[in-house]
Amino acid sequence: MRHSSGVEGRVTDGPFLWRTADGTLLCLWASFSQAGYTQALAVSDNGEIDGRFTQAEPLFWRDGGHGMVFRGLDGGLYLTLHSPNAHLEERPHFFPLEEVGGRLRVVRSQAAGDAALPAWAPELRRTLAATARQLEDNARPWAIDGPTVTPEDMGYRGEGLATEYIQGAIDRAHALGGGTALLAKGDYVTGTLVMKSRVRLMIDAGARLLGSVDLNDYPEHHAARLTVQDTSMGMHQSLIFAEGCEDIALCGGGEIDGRGTPDNFPGEETAQGTPGRPFGLRIIDCKRVYVAGLTLRNAACWMQNYLNCEDVLLEDLTVRNHANYNNDGIDIDGCRRVVVRRCDVRSGDDALCFKGAGLAELRNVLVEDCQLYSACNALKVGTDTQGDFRRVIVRRCALGGLAEDPSGLKHPCCDSGISLEMVDGGALEDFWISEIQMTRAWSPFFMRLEDRGRVRPGDPRPGPGTLDRVLIEHVRGEDNGPRGSYFIGIPERRLGRVALRDVCLRQKPSRKPALDEGGVDELRGAYPDAHMIDALGDAPAYGLWARHMDALSLVDWQVIPDDTDPRPELVVSTDVGELRRTDTGIL
Repeated sequence: MRHSSGVEGRVTDGPFLWRTADGTLLCLWASFSQAGYTQALAVSDNGEIDGRFTQAEPLFWRDGGHGMVFRGLDGGLYLTLHSPNAHLEERPHFFPLEEVGGRLRVVRSQAAGDAALPAWAPELRRTLAATARQLEDNARPWAIDGPTVTPEDMGYRGEGLATEYIQGAIDRAHALGGGTALLAKGDYVTGTLVMKSRVRLMIDAGARLLGSVDLNDYPEHHAARLTVQDTSMGMHQSLIFAEGCEDIALCGGGEIDGRGTPDNFPGEETAQGTPGRPFGLRIIDCKRVYVAGLTLRNAACWMQNYLNCEDVLLEDLTVRNHANYNNDGIDIDGCRRVVVRRCDVRSGDDALCFKGAGLAELRNVLVEDCQLYSACNALKVGTDTQGDFRRVIVRRCALGGLAEDPSGLKHPCCDSGISLEMVDGGALEDFWISEIQMTRAWSPFFMRLEDRGRVRPGDPRPGPGTLDRVLIEHVRGEDNGPRGSYFIGIPERRLGRVALRDVCLRQKPSRKPALDEGGVDELRGAYPDAHMIDALGDAPAYGLWARHMDALSLVDWQVIPDDTDPRPELVVSTDVGELRRTDTGIL
C-alpha cells in the first residue's frame, strides 16, 4: 500500500510488537506456508517501528497464528496463538519462550521428544554429553617455557627466501629443550618447514608466512607409515610438515597464505591424486597438537590434515581456502581426543572432514561453536573410511554452502550440509549432532553405505562397513534444496539406526520432473557425494528418501518447500525395516 506521504509499505495479519532485553524490536505476524498458517517473526534493522523488517526463523509452522507474547505470573515468557486455523476448531495454545541473541525461540520439551525417540537415542546423548565435558576439561593449549628464537637471530635480513632461517629458528628452539620460533612482523616467504617436538611456531599479528610459488621449494616427505592417501593421492608435499612430534603448536594472530592458485600450482579437480599441489599443514602421528588464532588462506590443496594424532586442540582459526581444487578446510583422520572450537571455515571443498585412511580409530571428537561453509560438503565423514569412527559430538554450529565462491572454480551453495559416507569398510557409530543452523545446502542430509573398498596396494579388500546410532537434533535452516536429503545403503548391507529430532528446514522446490524411486538403481561405483543422483533428477522425495535401512526415527521433523513441490514429502518404501514418525506438537 502507499501512504498519503508517498511512502510504500505492507499490511500484515495479526501483528504484535515485542522488544527484547537487548533492545531489538520484533514483529510477530501471521501468514501462510506450505504447512498451513504460520506464526512468523521479523526484526527491525534500527530497533524502531520505522525500520526495515527482515524475516527471522518462524516461531510456529503447524497451522497456527495471531500470536502474542506475554509474561506469566511465574515470570516466564510465553507465546499464545490459535491453532488449527479452521473455523470453529481454533483453540488457544501456550508455549514457553526464551530470548536468544535478540530473537525469540520456543522452548521445546526435552521429555516429550525423548519419549518419542527410540531408547538408544537419549542414552547416546547422555553418554556423549559426558564425553564432551571430559574433552573440554582436558583440552590444553601449548604451555612450555623456553627461549624465543627469530629468523633474524639466524641471519635473515628481510629479503629473499626465508626457509632456512625459519627452519633454523625451529631447530634451535628444539635443541634448547623447547621454545618458540617467532615471526614478529612483515612477510616471510618460505618453502616446506618441518616442525620439531616442544616447539611453537608463533606468527604474530602483522606477520605473514607466505608459501613459495616455486614447487621445487617443497621437497617430498613420505610418511614412515604409508596410508591410502599416500598411495592413491600422492600427498607428499606441504608448507608445514610434522611427523612423530610431541607438544607442537602453531598460533598467534598472524596469517599463513599458501598462495596456492592455479596460476602457481595448476592441476585438475580429482579424487585420485593431487601431485604438484602442496597441502597447507600436514601433521602425522603427533601427540599434543595446538593450532590457534591464525588466519589460514589459499593452500594449493587441503589446508589442514591431522592423521593419527592424539590430544589435538584447534581453536579460534579463520580458514579461507578457495584458491584451487580439492581445497578442504580441516581434515581429521584417525585421531583421538580432538576438540575443534570457535573456528570459521570457508572452503571450496569439504569444510570439515573426518577420514579413516590411516587405519586408526577416530574417537572422542568434539566440534562446537564453529562456522563451516563449503562449495562441496560442510560437515562430512569419508570417503576413505578404512578406519572406524566413534563418539563424535558436533554442536552449536552454523553450516552449509558458500554465499559466493571467490575463486570462480566452483559454485555457491554446497552439495550437502551433513554427509556421512561409509564406502571403504570401517564402522561409524555413536554420533550426536545438535543445535545446527543450516543454509544453502542442496541436500541438507546425505548418508551413503556402499562397497567401494579402496585400500593400499597389497592390502585385503574390506567388506561393506557399518553406520549405526546417529542422532541429529535441533536443526533449523532456510534457502536449502532443491535436491532433498537421502539415506541409501545397499541390499547386502543396510544403514543402521538413525534418529532426526526437532528438525525444521525450509528449502526451494524442485523444478525437475518427479523421479520415481524405481527408476534409481543401486548407484554402485558412483562417487558417493549427494550429487551422485543429479544425472537422473532430484531425490524422489523433497523431505527425505531412505532405502536399505534398519530403522529411521523422525520426531518433530519437517521440511517446508517455499513453493509447490511435485514430489512427496517422504519415500521409505524399499527395504526400510522400521519407520517411526512422531509429532509432539511443538515445532
